[in-house]
Amino acid sequence: MPEARRVVIVAFPGVELLDVTGPAEVFSVASGIAGAGRPGYRVEIAAARAGEVRTSSGVRVVADVALEEVGGEVDTLLVSGAIKLVEEGVEPVIDATVVEWLRTAAPRARRTASVCAGAHLLAAAGILDGLAATTHWLTADRLAADHPQIVVDPDPIFIRAGQVWTCAGVTSGMDMALAMVAEDHGQALALATARMMVMYVKRPGGQSQFSVPLSIHSPADDRIDGLRRWIADHLADDLSIEVLAERMHLSVRHAARLFRQRTGSTPASYIEAARVEAARRLLEETDRTLPEVAAASGLGSVETLHRAFRRRLVTTPAEYRRRFRSPSAAETDGAVPLGSSRTHDAPDFGAPRRA
Repeated sequence: MPEARRVVIVAFPGVELLDVTGPAEVFSVASGIAGAGRPGYRVEIAAARAGEVRTSSGVRVVADVALEEVGGEVDTLLVSGAIKLVEEGVEPVIDATVVEWLRTAAPRARRTASVCAGAHLLAAAGILDGLAATTHWLTADRLAADHPQIVVDPDPIFIRAGQVWTCAGVTSGMDMALAMVAEDHGQALALATARMMVMYVKRPGGQSQFSVPLSIHSPADDRIDGLRRWIADHLADDLSIEVLAERMHLSVRHAARLFRQRTGSTPASYIEAARVEAARRLLEETDRTLPEVAAASGLGSVETLHRAFRRRLVTTPAEYRRRFRSPSAAETDGAVPLGSSRTHDAPDFGAPRRA
């Protein structure tokens, strides 16, 4: 019988606990379900020194091996991450020892991946140069600014670029590990693993990290914050800049300028994103027709719905529904798609690729 796939998870002082243990548990459960007759996974934790590593939560994990002692073949090299609070907000933790080790260790692994802000370590080691990547949405702008040679997409849960995988914050490491299980052993084992772990099997790589309202930061008493809440409740109404300006008791020019200053987006772009998000939920959770979805979300016509989905999601509403609808809806044709990563040579687990 072939040997178990060796997974090395890199940890360092202050690492996020779930970045380490989440993927490890997915691989462990998958191995148990696969049984003795099939090769599973053998997980090791590596750090600068073998022994205890204190995580950001204060809980300690035990590194099985020192980085310099990691030899032999590595199937999957997974780099955990950490984010720390600073006066300006947050910033990723860059462990210099890990970065230096990655420069020579990563090319020897069949597959390299990062969880959360671990992408910043891969980037610092030059592993992400020329590739598409994601990370925690709080540090995505920093990753793009520090490494302009990387195509940073802050939205998806995970991205695969060849044999290099990156994922978003914390729990998305489990989604990515589940996708790896599907690639290695097939969708059936991945679904069985998800059920055993009571995981949400509908979280594929292309799903968004966060909702449109959560993607904008503004003080609770900011007039724009109140306007965004009102927009969310009135997506099917007239949301022209004239209407928004009147609601804020401002001139059209001042309202547009203030909205962009507070959100980084024009009112029109923000509203379209909010309407697309509403349409996505309707496609995932209901059996409404496309004209009904277009009307309820405020996009108006099926033609506008199609244009917005093509522009923002690079897919059609029908294909999105087929890929991301809820398991209860999928039961009508006997399919329960696990989903696929939004990328670049991504595993599709039996579902058609996006156009």
